[in-house]
Amino acid sequence: MATLTGISTCTVTACSFNADSSCSAPAVTISGTPDHAECGTFISLDVRGGLPTASAHVGACQRVECTYNKDLLCSAESVEIGPGADTADCLTYTTA
Repeated sequence: MATLTGISTCTVTACSFNADSSCSAPAVTISGTPDHAECGTFISLDVRGGLPTASAHVGACQRVECTYNKDLLCSAESVEIGPGADTADCLTYTTA
């Protein structure tokens, strides 16, 4: 089984899964449109959720044109989530 790529940082403090610049979701989905990849797991609520200790991974990547997409999994060493074209984007996204 492939190793899941970890989320190194998340600077989207409005996300309910953000815990001190770390993602506490068990896994995130990278979605979006061509030429832009967003965190499909982003949710803005007045409550915090996720794992008690932050250890999120990219569970699936829907950006097939990304250099790091291998069989719908992310092969990057780690990814950064932060503001971009949308509130929560995959800043590691690179088109092939």
